[in-house]
Amino acid sequence: MNLVVVKDDEYFMRLALEQAHQAEALGEVPIGAVLVLAGQVIAKAGNRRELWQDPSAHAELIVLREAAKRIGSWRLEGSTLYVTLEPCVMCMGAIILARVPHLVYAARDSKVGAAGSLYDLPNDTGFNHQVDVTQGVLEEESSKILSTFFQQLRQKKKAAKMRLTD
Repeated sequence: MNLVVVKDDEYFMRLALEQAHQAEALGEVPIGAVLVLAGQVIAKAGNRRELWQDPSAHAELIVLREAAKRIGSWRLEGSTLYVTLEPCVMCMGAIILARVPHLVYAARDSKVGAAGSLYDLPNDTGFNHQVDVTQGVLEEESSKILSTFFQQLRQKKKAAKMRLTD
């Protein structure tokens, strides 16, 4: 696990945060991802599970699919994936299978995080590919977006429940 942050990491994470804000504007959980290859953004996206009614429409998977199409290969060797929240098991599995060598994420996810919090798939030697991970890049900004979103969601649910009981 790497904690050294380079200036480029913050720049690309800010792009991922923009994608998270766009997802939030659509009523999605505000998670964004950006895949970079040779200093160029190859793909970027936010969550689309609600909009597409697709349980696999996580920002990371959308970005991996788009990047593979764009470069004409499912092997995303030499790339770096920036994500505003630690990937889940599904997404981390896809990152490993896509041969992404470097993952940078903002906030840890103690409930489903698979890059060091709950599981540590990037360092599992049972896989034929390991992923170098940098965590905590713009963590505070990402955590705030997520906590505000879920706080507002809880308030909306509470208000709706109160209307039902009136």
